[in-house]
Amino acid sequence: MTIKDIGPKPQSFDIENATKENLNYRSVAWSGRYLQVTLMSISVGGDIGLEAHPETDQFLRLDAGHGHVQMGLAKDDMTFEKDVSDGWCVLVPAGTWHNITNIGTTPMQVYAIYAPAHHKPGKVQATSAAAEADQDDAPAAWSVQTGHALDKHG
Repeated sequence: MTIKDIGPKPQSFDIENATKENLNYRSVAWSGRYLQVTLMSISVGGDIGLEAHPETDQFLRLDAGHGHVQMGLAKDDMTFEKDVSDGWCVLVPAGTWHNITNIGTTPMQVYAIYAPAHHKPGKVQATSAAAEADQDDAPAAWSVQTGHALDKHG
């Protein structure tokens, strides 16, 4: 199942199946004016990547695999830790450093909802290295952004 990001237009799809079938590190599934849905596949031993979004709350849900969540107010002070698996969600308040590491034996399949959008509509990044190197991944000009605070990466 390939989901086409049609921008801020009505859309529906089977998010659980789309998430499980996604083989890319990140695939942007839908971009609205105020939020965005991405699908992620994290390889065994890999992670989402230590980061903090100063002005963005985030919702993540595992649809397959096992992960270890770490969160905290500083990247060197992760005071929240929890193992999660299929069906679990992770709620990340704005400004919180966070990471999820795949501790299972199969890819960890996740979808994420950002508010506001963080990525170029329809963007597909096969690997975390490709995502990190991508210089063309800004949210659409029509998306509503809260301010100018840049994301922080560990």
